[in-house]
Amino acid sequence: MQSSRSKPCSCPSLKLREVASMYLTMVAAFLVILVVALQGSAPHQSDFPYKVPLDPQGLLELSWNVSYPEQAVHFQLLIRELQFGLLFGMSDRGEFENADLAVLWSDGHNSYFGDAWSDAKGQLHMDSQQDYQLLGARRAPEGLYLLFRRAFSTCDPKDYLIEDGTVHLIYGILEKPVRSLQAINISALHGGLQRVQLLKPNISIPELPRDMKTMEITAPDVVIPSQETTYWCYMAELPEGFPKHHIIMYEPVVTAGNEALVHHMEVFQCAAQFDSFPLYNGPCDSKMKPERLNYCRHVLAAWAMGAQAFYYPEEAGLAFGGPGSSRYLRLEIHYHNPLVFKGRRDSSGIRLYYTATLRPYDAGIMELGLVYTPVMAIPPGEDSFILTGYCTDKCTQLALPAAGIRIFASQLHTHLAGRKVVTVLARDGRERQVVNADSHYSPHFQEIRMLKEVVAVFPGDELITTCTYNTEDRSRATVGGFGILEEMCVNYVHYYPQTQLELCKSAVDPGYLHRYFNLVNRFNDEEICMCPQVSVPQQFYSIPWNTFNRDVLKSLYAFAPISVHCNKSSAVRFPGEWEKQPLPSITERLREPSPRCPPSPGPQPAAPVPLHLGQLRR
Repeated sequence: MQSSRSKPCSCPSLKLREVASMYLTMVAAFLVILVVALQGSAPHQSDFPYKVPLDPQGLLELSWNVSYPEQAVHFQLLIRELQFGLLFGMSDRGEFENADLAVLWSDGHNSYFGDAWSDAKGQLHMDSQQDYQLLGARRAPEGLYLLFRRAFSTCDPKDYLIEDGTVHLIYGILEKPVRSLQAINISALHGGLQRVQLLKPNISIPELPRDMKTMEITAPDVVIPSQETTYWCYMAELPEGFPKHHIIMYEPVVTAGNEALVHHMEVFQCAAQFDSFPLYNGPCDSKMKPERLNYCRHVLAAWAMGAQAFYYPEEAGLAFGGPGSSRYLRLEIHYHNPLVFKGRRDSSGIRLYYTATLRPYDAGIMELGLVYTPVMAIPPGEDSFILTGYCTDKCTQLALPAAGIRIFASQLHTHLAGRKVVTVLARDGRERQVVNADSHYSPHFQEIRMLKEVVAVFPGDELITTCTYNTEDRSRATVGGFGILEEMCVNYVHYYPQTQLELCKSAVDPGYLHRYFNLVNRFNDEEICMCPQVSVPQQFYSIPWNTFNRDVLKSLYAFAPISVHCNKSSAVRFPGEWEKQPLPSITERLREPSPRCPPSPGPQPAAPVPLHLGQLRR
């Protein structure tokens, strides 16, 4: 019998038939995928765990996930009412100029997607390196899903470097067809910005105890004021005799429909020195707000738009209730209502998860940075002025246990002029580790952030917090203090085990500041009033801010001795000599991390990707 291999046959061989069958199957599968991509159901939400509304009306919803192995962010953008396209991207502080953009646009017949950038005048240009990679477009009943990918670092000078900390996202809606990308007029777009932390830490969720209970601290069906910005205060009360518990987790409770209006929320515990607090419910800046509410400042929980649930490490919890703990809590909600909606009712707040089974350690909160004092000031007209606060080795040596503490979360804080904040751990004169850093910090977006890795701090370590300020829009000096037009530089670090050390900060020595005033007074022909009754702020306000006066102030803050506040929770300093302390000597700085460039996929044409989305709405 002849073998089939040698048998003559006019038909294709079995192998060829298999190849043809596989080819047809692949084509059919591709067509199915294409149809699903354009008309199918919404993607699984579990694929994109982080979500935030981009616009106040909630017409644009961004979801994303982070792949640290790939060093990339995957975006899913839901466009509920697609007109003729939109711009989405990132910029330094939310400007549309010098922005890195992904653009979807239509000429009325055909649609395109491309990676673009805007110059200093707001003119759009197609990027020669297409780093926003389109993954798909899906039609669903609720709108169009656009899926795309972006590496953290692209090494393209026109691209934004995605790093830890705040990212200013921008969007713009195209309401008319455009002939080309270059024809888009940014100034005519309906757009805005949203701030998020894109690079969420990849932290495993600890197992929660069976006896866990929940408590919701929520606004009592308030009517959101019809103005752009409102801070709403509501007082809540723990039950009488509420024993000590550990908070082990908390999450936001946001009223459906108000997701784009509830900007951030915080729950504060009041000072235990008062037996009672007025049960106030109203605007935080109202003249009717009782003065005593200012003593409710101990943070229990803080949430900002885009954040998920906050978990404490499995070995620690935040204590509340019991002896020496106030029963009174203050909820503060920031409503951002730029479209001035009227009559919106809201019952948002924070849900606390707590347990009576106490964990091994109480968690604590410690303030690092600068003391709230006017001796630390920023001249007007500065684009990047730096102030630094120190938690010195002398303080940590005295106040921390031999086994040290573990910092697991951090909340950075400045007022309106703050632009960057960083806290660094130093040991033996060498910077060892960044505790937390935000190079695009915004005072309008403050949240407690879980750290990617726990930071161990031992006796003798130093914690150095540096803030960068911009006062280009101000005509007189900005001094340190509590007022919103005054400044702060703070890092509230969350750690365990709790110690007596609640505040570890510094300020320039007042005597050396007085020498500064004397020097500039002589240099400026006695123009500065040095009368004993004149306050430090008034002396700063009277300084003519020439180059000499600015440079000498910078030198003063860089070299003069400091007053260290190494304080217990009672606001009393630990025993010791804390005045005229030398600045920590740092002999070795951390190197700036070098951006990791992704492997080059080879030359890619600077051309948009066509999309078949059908006729768009006119």
